[in-house]
Amino acid sequence: MSSVPETLSSRRGPLVVAGGVFIAFVLSALVNALIAVLAHALGAPEDFDPLEPPSYAFLTALGVLAGAVGWALIRRFDRNPERLLRRLVPSVVVVSFVPDFFLFDEGEVIGVVALLVMHVAVAVIAVQAYRRVMPVGAVR
Repeated sequence: MSSVPETLSSRRGPLVVAGGVFIAFVLSALVNALIAVLAHALGAPEDFDPLEPPSYAFLTALGVLAGAVGWALIRRFDRNPERLLRRLVPSVVVVSFVPDFFLFDEGEVIGVVALLVMHVAVAVIAVQAYRRVMPVGAVR
């Protein structure tokens, strides 16, 4: 197995990566807060726990961190990380929807749709951050 060295322009230090992941979390949490406020304004139940800040903030942090670890591992070990990530990211997002579908009785349609939108928003924001701080195709 041959190794292709990173170029200076693609090398990111751990603080840059950690900062990028943190920014992805902050932006995702802010967008999720906006989605929750809008969902409540549109009629989502006020007592629907997944739309409460402690719940979605924790799950947002977990998702962004898990995504960063997965991205880093794929980037490091896969021969064609761009191709794999192009398939894997949407698949993981769709799979992440599954638990939300069991919440229709608690969150009604508006609450559940808000959760689904949150998943997509976090994925979009996180992928953009990962691309900046952990570019694919640059490491092997």
